[in-house]
Amino acid sequence: MNDIPLDRPGSGEGRLLAEELPGDNAPAQSVSELSGALKRSVESQFGHVRVRGEISGFKRVASGHCYLALKDDGAVIDGVIWKGQANLLRFRPEDGIEVIATGRLTTYPGRSKYQIVIDRMEIAGAGALMALLDQRRRALAAEGLFDQERKRPLPFLPRVIGVVTSPTGAVIRDILHRLEDRCPTRVILWPVLVQGEGAATQVANAVRGFGALAPDGPIPRPDLLIVARGGGSIEDLWTFNEEAVVRAVAESPIPIISAVGHETDTTLCDFAADLRAPTPTAAAEIAVPVRADLAHHIRELGARAGRLLARYQERAGERFEAIARLLPGPAQLLDARRQQVDDLGERVGRGLERRIAIARGDLAHAAGALRPALLAQRLARATDRFEAIRLDPQLVKRRIDERQDRLDRIWRLAESLHPDRPLRLGYVRVEKRGGGVVANADAARAAGALTLHFADGAVDVRTDRGGKAPSAPAPAQPDLF
Repeated sequence: MNDIPLDRPGSGEGRLLAEELPGDNAPAQSVSELSGALKRSVESQFGHVRVRGEISGFKRVASGHCYLALKDDGAVIDGVIWKGQANLLRFRPEDGIEVIATGRLTTYPGRSKYQIVIDRMEIAGAGALMALLDQRRRALAAEGLFDQERKRPLPFLPRVIGVVTSPTGAVIRDILHRLEDRCPTRVILWPVLVQGEGAATQVANAVRGFGALAPDGPIPRPDLLIVARGGGSIEDLWTFNEEAVVRAVAESPIPIISAVGHETDTTLCDFAADLRAPTPTAAAEIAVPVRADLAHHIRELGARAGRLLARYQERAGERFEAIARLLPGPAQLLDARRQQVDDLGERVGRGLERRIAIARGDLAHAAGALRPALLAQRLARATDRFEAIRLDPQLVKRRIDERQDRLDRIWRLAESLHPDRPLRLGYVRVEKRGGGVVANADAARAAGALTLHFADGAVDVRTDRGGKAPSAPAPAQPDLF
């Protein structure tokens, strides 16, 4: 095997160690140096570009920056929109929308990728804009924001009307003029931008602001809202196609009339509102009735009520007269009663006479029983009966003596049966210390402590097998006899 010298010129194909050779015009660069050179070259060559493509993989991260890719049939390029520029976009980017992005190309050394930093983004033509509008309409309709069941009836005669529109345009003047002609009503204007940067946010905030007003607050809460704008192109009316405005209108607690553009203009706000008016002037006409028509209608109702009342009175009079003809006259109604009164008068007289005759007979019968001799006789008989039933003192005394003798016998028997009577004859009653009579010697030995009751007192003793030991005498018990 032949050795090849490592330092021989011209033998670079077989060298293991890298080294600079004389005349070499391509010195080795670091990866960072090469990436930096590529970055400078790309940015200097493509400092301002406009790219047309379809958005794919759009996402907005927590920092507010947006990342996406623009693609067509043959290629894909990554893109980024920094937070400051993303907030200035006129529409919300979504996948599938064809746009024209304006910005600059740069590289991202961390991933060896090139990307476009987008400063401005526009929808690529009316066709793409209409496609975005249709896509958004179908998505919101799927959520039920356009359902007919959500629509609410408008108040017949609102006391306060809130208007969300530009304060400087002809729209507010047309609305106020039409309301003044038809039926003067209090109007509260919430001034907003109706197109351009930040217009959608202002309109959505105005609708929600009206809904947040307290009914009894310093600023009265409107009974009806009108969201209005004059005519224009689809780009001019795009504010009212933004999702934030559509959701605010759909969620409003106050009924809303959408009057955006002319009759042929249609926005998503029209679908979300409770009613769509072809023009702002038409919205004012829908909001309130004509005062003159109301007054005329009220007068017609008053006249109609008067005619109905007169007709009712006339028919009531006819019915009364028809009924009155069927009723009997006053004389016919009173004849039977008069005859009945005469009959009762005669019966009363005869009844009184009969009652008086009966009362006289009863009085005569009672008067015979009240003669003095008869009363004296009845008094004598009552006196005799009283004397007969008067008590004899000797009889009462005899009865008391009998009861006393019976009580004495019972008392003597009780004395003879008293348990302490035998004690006077020398007997003793033996009881346990805790109570209970002892009747034999075994019970006495088992008790141990005994009490002996004599006629003149009691003595406590103790017993054992060998005999008994006397204890201190108990106090004498009083004699019961």
